[in-house]
Amino acid sequence: MAKPIGSACNLNCSYCYYLEKEKLYPTKPHQKVMSEKLLETYIAQTIYSSTEAVVVFAWHGGEPILSGMDFFRKIIQLQKKHGKGRVIENSLQRNGTTLTDEWCKFFADNQFLIGISVDGPQHCHDRYRLYRSGQGSFAKCMNDLELLIKYKVEFNTLTTVNDYISKFPEEVYGFLKSIGSRYMQFLPVVEWVDAAAKPDELRILAANTTKVAEVTDWTVDPVDYGNFLIRVFDEWVRKDVGEYFVLTFDCVLENMMGVPPSVCVVAKTCGHAGAVEYNGDVFACDHFVFPEYKLGNISQSSLPDLMNSPFQLKFGQDKRDLLPAFCRKCEYINLCNGECPKNRIVKTPNGET
Repeated sequence: MAKPIGSACNLNCSYCYYLEKEKLYPTKPHQKVMSEKLLETYIAQTIYSSTEAVVVFAWHGGEPILSGMDFFRKIIQLQKKHGKGRVIENSLQRNGTTLTDEWCKFFADNQFLIGISVDGPQHCHDRYRLYRSGQGSFAKCMNDLELLIKYKVEFNTLTTVNDYISKFPEEVYGFLKSIGSRYMQFLPVVEWVDAAAKPDELRILAANTTKVAEVTDWTVDPVDYGNFLIRVFDEWVRKDVGEYFVLTFDCVLENMMGVPPSVCVVAKTCGHAGAVEYNGDVFACDHFVFPEYKLGNISQSSLPDLMNSPFQLKFGQDKRDLLPAFCRKCEYINLCNGECPKNRIVKTPNGET
């Protein structure tokens, strides 16, 4: 997952786990754009190291298109240069507030898959997805969706399930269907913070921290998250199988059938979803961008070497090996495999962490 402009974003979503990563790189915002030389290094290393039939690039942020149209045109140029006829796909996750006709035409012409963050109807979306002024971003998000549909750009939606949204499962699901989303992803908001952090320190903590931590107000209650998924499933299974696709349900089915799941969240081990920052620094995972999880830099080491390092291999295996016995004994363990390690912030009933 590449972050060509780091954590830079035009929004200030309350629950965003990545905005504060700017503290890791205390330089001026306009300097936080991946250089052309580094971009070529990243693209070349990714293509030449891939053994898959299709080479997939995932662009993330912040808001990645703040890096500009010329930057993305360069991406296509470099992919063609190094791809030499290979099939290459691009996905782009964005906040849904900055699109223009020019951008949508570019995405359509180059077959980008756009992931757009939308948290349901306005009262849900504008609860936490705000501009820095405090204004909600719902209206602009709907405008961006209309542009994507106008240019026939393929898109899916990513919806965070926080403390508020978790109370409106049927309404959120119905809304997503009404705006044309056929592929949906629901992600639980789970964050705890160091209330004593200094202004230049990261507040959001890794799940395995030893610091005194406080759970944020917008973190979803575990039971509420489970009920949200159950109620969405009850709607989906009665009416929408084969017409609408919910990633969580797809992954559970894959695990039931013994097929490797589509995402690392429900796999037995992980470690394949590293994050590349704008300066070439590589971290173990997008949700573990902390100094202690930095693997190196693609200017000094190759991406395959970093992702196959002993540290990274152990990071991926720890997902399975450090799972509490309470979870390992669960009769449903094969369906979720303990979910994502970043969400393991509470003790089990018998005191395990």
